[in-house]
Amino acid sequence: MATYDIANLKDTLSSNTYPGRGIVIGKTPDGKNATVAYFIMGRSENSRNRVFVEKGEEVIIYPFDESKVEDPSLIIYSPIKKVGDKLVVTNGDQTNTICDFLKNGKGFVRALRTRGFEPDAPNFTPRISGILAFDEGDFSYRMSILKSADAEGTACNRFSFEYAPIAGLGHFIHTYDHDGNPIPTFSGEPERVQMNDDIDAFTNEIWENLNEQNKISLYVRYTNLETGEVTNRMINKNK
Repeated sequence: MATYDIANLKDTLSSNTYPGRGIVIGKTPDGKNATVAYFIMGRSENSRNRVFVEKGEEVIIYPFDESKVEDPSLIIYSPIKKVGDKLVVTNGDQTNTICDFLKNGKGFVRALRTRGFEPDAPNFTPRISGILAFDEGDFSYRMSILKSADAEGTACNRFSFEYAPIAGLGHFIHTYDHDGNPIPTFSGEPERVQMNDDIDAFTNEIWENLNEQNKISLYVRYTNLETGEVTNRMINKNK
């Protein structure tokens, strides 16, 4: 893909059976809304036994069937939290780390320097994170990935990306490049993807093109930049 090309999410997702957990952040083509989307996938029964639950400004992941929970440490967390004028989205309990740092006047990157990839050898799943900072009718956003420096998990490499919002453009980061054993870690910069003014169309585009067997839950939030009004959609495969 050329440097400034923008991919179609439908094509990006439908061609990958296992991107893992994914974050999309961007601005709608009409320039009116900040968009964030987060989805989770799973291959094991423990990973698939989950649902999203919305509580106010926060989204929490709970087990769908508590009797089947094997190890809750890496699958139960809050992927979405609001702190002041900032919205945090991550794939793990680093959500709490970032929010605690923000509450103490410290930053996103500084918070993530205290964290590393997940201790789930041999995959060493990356921790992916995003933050939207709203200010004066607009916003800026950052994304981050913390991943193993080698196949043995001996060190952590930390990458962060800072973006000025452009109407119609979003960035997509996910934990894995594709399925495998062990699963190959996401590589390169967050992917440039097309956004949509219609939240239902955007939600369906993501959900319908995630692998049917592996997809679990999806949450999408649009924030009107003029009024601050929040519109959201949530889909759980487990009902």
